Amino acid sequence: MRQALFQELAGLSQMVILCGSYEGIDQRVCDHLVTREVSLGDFVLTSGEIPTLALINGVVRLLPGTVGKEESLKAESFEMSLLDYPQYTRPADFRGWRVPEVLLSGNHQAIARWRQQQQIRRTSERRPDLLSDGDRDTP
Repeated sequence: MRQALFQELAGLSQMVILCGSYEGIDQRVCDHLVTREVSLGDFVLTSGEIPTLALINGVVRLLPGTVGKEESLKAESFEMSLLDYPQYTRPADFRGWRVPEVLLSGNHQAIARWRQQQQIRRTSERRPDLLSDGDRDTP
């Protein structure tokens, strides 16, 4: 599953999902009724319900009205081939763990720069493949 798949499926007017158990779905059903197979990753589970929930969640959140501010969907992980920047909540100081000062500065340009730097750093550390994937836009 990739974000591009969720975007494609969010444009459909309807979708029927079959999720197999143990060894999968009867091949005759696959041969005659299945138009697309989707995988969550390179591992085996006992049933398809968990990957199905991931697929549904990834698609539904892209439907109009699901997320409060649709503009926020454009700046999320994988929309620009970058992982998300660190998130912080209140209070600004929790047990001596401080929110980075730049986020408290009110300087929107500096905050945007910091967030982008953090996205690039996190992506290069955790998912460098995203930065070199020819199928995606790179920063």
